[in-house]
Amino acid sequence: MFLFGRFMLDYVQCVTLLGSKKWLTNVISFSRPISPSLRQIQPLQTEQNYFPVVIAGAGPAGVTASLFLENEGIDHLLLEKDVFPRDKICGDAISSKALDIVARLKPDAVKQFGKEQGKTLLTNGIQFTAPNGKGVDIAFPKPKGDLPIGFISRRIDFDNFMFNQLEGAEHATIWQNADLKDAAYQEDGVTLTIHHEGIDKKISTPLVIGADGARSVVKRKLQGFEQDDKHYCGGIRAYYSNVGGLHPENYLELHFMKELLPGYFWIFPLPNGGANVGMGMLSADIKKRKVNLRKELLNIVENHPVMKKRFAHANLEGNVVGWGLPFGSKKRELTGNHFILTGDAASLIDPFTGEGVGNAVISGLVASRMAKKAVESGNYSKESLMEYDQIMYQKLWDELKLSHTMQKLTTYPWLFNFVVNRIHSSSALQEVFTNMFTDMELRAKMQNPLFYVKLLFNR
Repeated sequence: MFLFGRFMLDYVQCVTLLGSKKWLTNVISFSRPISPSLRQIQPLQTEQNYFPVVIAGAGPAGVTASLFLENEGIDHLLLEKDVFPRDKICGDAISSKALDIVARLKPDAVKQFGKEQGKTLLTNGIQFTAPNGKGVDIAFPKPKGDLPIGFISRRIDFDNFMFNQLEGAEHATIWQNADLKDAAYQEDGVTLTIHHEGIDKKISTPLVIGADGARSVVKRKLQGFEQDDKHYCGGIRAYYSNVGGLHPENYLELHFMKELLPGYFWIFPLPNGGANVGMGMLSADIKKRKVNLRKELLNIVENHPVMKKRFAHANLEGNVVGWGLPFGSKKRELTGNHFILTGDAASLIDPFTGEGVGNAVISGLVASRMAKKAVESGNYSKESLMEYDQIMYQKLWDELKLSHTMQKLTTYPWLFNFVVNRIHSSSALQEVFTNMFTDMELRAKMQNPLFYVKLLFNR
């Protein structure tokens, strides 16, 4: 009972902030003057191939790191292999984990983005369906501040919004259409080979922040990469119009169909009436069962007893596209001499929900703080940068570990069916699971297995 009760808490991580936000006040400060040691750092006009810090990747993690370094007056190079606006395959749900940090870095930016027509859609809850077909709605609590609990935004829009926050930056040199080809150690730093403006360029830096995604060049070249299929997920996403039966309050839908366990099928409503439709499954299970995810998704849409009715008049917009999700279900080394890994490059995706944007933004913030500390001290050693590993796992490991447990428990359909049945028939239980998102005292009680026993048996 305890574990599956906690399942409900973890499942909505993709649209809520887990845990206390108090730690943010310890890692964000913009009112302090730039330290004397940083004032001495001047752009090297005679060596255009040198930067104090290089950030590889301008997704949520990379841009967050760049925004912090900009506010702290630290010169750096930000690389992006594509040109904005560009798409990123994702479920498109943005949690308050990310929104809170962005709002602290750029006050009023999130609220302004929310006002842009057709760019965001507030979501008010989650609807999940057990293997037996019974569903239950869990409403999100009303936000206490100005920011929403979460919203849905196509990544082509959200990432472009994030990138635009660097407009007018004085300390960020930005290269778009810059493809990082190689990273190699040199004396006192790293040499990067970047294909930019039609030519290969060599850049040297004492510190590179790898925010370059699941196939990170920084990780592969400086640390080594080996995919572990037990901790890696294959996912696919499609955009549809005219999907029937969407929730009137824009609830996220998560369907635990028996044939997909331990994966699931999702439908997330989008601005302008569309829907993000997709599914994910562990790579180990995909290979073992020889599953073709694209065919499986289309089969569900066309033949599932419920879904075929909802998609009877739906239109597929574009292609069904796939991507890999490196799960944070086991601890890894996130740093080494002269480098820090963030976001998907650091394998920080929640292994149960598949949510990655929130953890990516957190990692970008913490990495930039470590970069500031390294620039001030001149110490870029692994021993010094390992503080980043400690901070990240201190903040995220408990929820990542619990989510991994929940992922493994999805192989027991009867457990899903039982709990959903209990919640569906009890308004008191529904209210409890709504309140848990903001009630810290209630979350503390949830550590006790007896709490769930009492709830499930209405005691």
